[in-house]
Order: sequence, then structure tokens, then C-alpha cells
Amino acid sequence: MTASGRPGSAIAIESLQFSYGTGPRVIDIPHLEIAPGSRVFLHGPSGCGKTTLLGILAGVLHATHGSVHVLGHDLVRLSGSQRDAFRAEHIGYVFQQFNLIPYLSAYDNIALPCRLDARRRARLGSVSLDAAIRDVASQLDISALLDQQSTALSVGQQQRVAAARALLAAPDLVICDEPTSSLDTDRRDAFLALLASSVARANATLLFVSHDAALGSRFDVQLSLPTLNRAARADAA
Repeated sequence: MTASGRPGSAIAIESLQFSYGTGPRVIDIPHLEIAPGSRVFLHGPSGCGKTTLLGILAGVLHATHGSVHVLGHDLVRLSGSQRDAFRAEHIGYVFQQFNLIPYLSAYDNIALPCRLDARRRARLGSVSLDAAIRDVASQLDISALLDQQSTALSVGQQQRVAAARALLAAPDLVICDEPTSSLDTDRRDAFLALLASSVARANATLLFVSHDAALGSRFDVQLSLPTLNRAARADAA
């Protein structure tokens, strides 16, 4: 997979538009650029398109119009299979609905990125996959849950398993969609501390989405998705 353009940016968007089918535009952003290694907080009310934007940046959704460069790759020009391969190698994603495999244990759900992509596994270096899984599980206080099926876990426990899977093997970009919504205050703070230390250690870029604007002060950059979309509509007026 050949890298293209925007070598100085982790994320660079130009004239991005997206609609579901023939419906109205959900995303309409003229420009957005995020520097490598930034910790970015994106907020906005429910229904404003936050999850949709994350899906586009992760290559799950294909932009209707414009360019979307992520880690030097123009995702608009990649096929679906190429976007899937890119995401597996480079991106850790905490989905809003977790996307755990119900018939797998917590351990096997966490292991998935490295088992499905040899390049992601290679990021562990000399550390064994088992040791890496148990280390991140310990940091998220889920060591005792590793042998349990994901369907036997509480919502908060599933959320931490999803976070462990995303952080495994130090991806270049970590995307989190409302990752603390089901955590109590102590576990939320512990998770945010682990997230910050993990991305700093890997020199990764973090894009963290929440409707709770009070969390924004913990990040380097704060962005409002409604404001970004409003800018696009103002440009078109």
C-alpha cells in the first residue's frame, strides 16, 4: 500500500462530504488538519455526526466527496479491502457499541488485531502476545475476566475489553468513540491516564470523541463537530 500526500499530518481533510444514501449531508467539513502525536478531543451533541466522522477516518465508511488523508494515505482512493488492511495495521478503534465477538472470550477479543494482521503483531517486537494482552488487561483491571465470554460481561467490562483491544500493540492512531460512557469516575480516570500514557509511549495520535465537553481540558486540542460543519455551511452560503 503506497502512502500519498500530507506527510506532516496524521489526519488531513479537504472538502469532505458524506451522506447516507440519498439522505441529507451528515458531514460537510471544508478543512481539518491534525498533527502527528496530538491528543484531540472532539465533542458535540448526540446525532451531530461524530460516529460517522470516525467511521470515515477509520475507513469503515467511504466519503461521498473530498479527500481524507490518514497517516499519509488517501482513504478515498483505497478499495474497501485496502481500507480494512490499513485499519488493521495502523488504527486502534474503540467502537461506541464495542463490536466484541460474542462467542469469544475477553482474552481472544483483545488478541484479534494481532491474530488477524501480522504487521500489527510485529509491533510487539520481542514481547509475546500473551504477555502484551495480560499487561494491558492488568492496567485496565480486567485480568480476572480474560477467560469469560464477552456476553457474560457487564457493559462497563465490555467497554474496557474493547479499549484493551484497541491499545494492543501500539497503533499509530487511536480512535475512541464515547469510551468512558459506562465507566464509574475512578475507572474513567484510570482509563484516561492509561490512554494518555499509551499514546505518548507510542508517539501515536489520539482522537477521542465524547458528548461530555467537561473532559476536553485533559487533551491538547478541543474541536466541536457542529462548529466544523457550520463553517462548511457558511462557506457555501
